Amino acid sequence: MAVTITYFPVRGRTEVMRLLLADQGQVWKDEEVSFEKWASGDLKKAAVFGQLPKFQDKEFILYQSGAILRYLGRKHGLYGKDDKEAALIDMTNDGVEDLRTKYLRLIYQEFDSEKEKYIDDLPNHLSPFERLLAQNPSGSRFVVGDKISFADYNLLDNLQNHLILAPDCLNAFPLLSTYVERLSSRPKLKVYLESEKRKNRPLNANGKQ
Repeated sequence: MAVTITYFPVRGRTEVMRLLLADQGQVWKDEEVSFEKWASGDLKKAAVFGQLPKFQDKEFILYQSGAILRYLGRKHGLYGKDDKEAALIDMTNDGVEDLRTKYLRLIYQEFDSEKEKYIDDLPNHLSPFERLLAQNPSGSRFVVGDKISFADYNLLDNLQNHLILAPDCLNAFPLLSTYVERLSSRPKLKVYLESEKRKNRPLNANGKQ
């Protein structure tokens, strides 16, 4: 039985899960919930914290996107080779989530008034990830260690979103630029990224990107 991702008909917070699963050669089912159905309240009442996504792996049900991503990291061996690498992966992923929070605030609250300022400030938010790649002896490959981790998929998703918002945002960051190209070219991931299912799923619920 394939795992099931229950979420709204957008990429949103679940796209990183799809990137990970696709790259790991896994099969999953997307169960899309319309905003009208969610507004009825029945599904919201069943959710532990009143939020989607919902993730189901056989009988196991999990909520909260961060917990789901870490679960997938453990399950598929994407959490580093030791405790130190795991801690660095957690640190990186926390930084990615900080960036995602800023991005979502822009998209859903401040897009019309703050977009230009956000793009102007973006180098300050991206430079820590460039430094992390530079500090990793295997920085020409992954953000931590010499094997892909769940944080790589999260960073890739965030960078792809920002490249839509500001196509030139990585011009000053050669390691990040080649990082996106390299990860996007991984054979199984490339198939998913070029799929109609991916292309036809909106990035955000309000159409802004």
